[in-house]
Amino acid sequence: MSCGAALAVALMMSNPAVAEAAAVPPVAADTPISVASEPLFADIVTRSGALKAIVDAWAASKAADQSGFFAGAEYLAFKDRAHALAESDMQGHLILKDRGTDNDLKCILRGISEDLPKKLAAVEAAPNASQRAAALSELSYLLNDNVEVITSPPAPEV
Repeated sequence: MSCGAALAVALMMSNPAVAEAAAVPPVAADTPISVASEPLFADIVTRSGALKAIVDAWAASKAADQSGFFAGAEYLAFKDRAHALAESDMQGHLILKDRGTDNDLKCILRGISEDLPKKLAAVEAAPNASQRAAALSELSYLLNDNVEVITSPPAPEV
């Protein structure tokens, strides 16, 4: 069993929306479809939006500049939620790949899945308030991108 298939099986067992999304039959490669209303992708949108709101609140209040912030329960819970979101993005990528879709969304979801942990690490590693603000801004942008790429109507290839 390939690593991707093993990951897909593990995630399907933990989130019923994954199994439902995986059951959608493949579509013709030249037919643009929107997945925004499918449970897995709608869940990704909801969770990304909620995490973005938290990041934006931290940026506005400068909460991440406080001593001990990254060891606090609020940040650790956020980090867990962000890692779970990255796993869902990868699952979305694998499902679209299994469906045989050949569109940008499949690749973007994989990229977001890989970038999200890196953005979290950049926020944690920022040596000063200015660089932390920039890292929070990039994290917010990535979470917003996660929403927009799923909710944007698909366009046919030209």
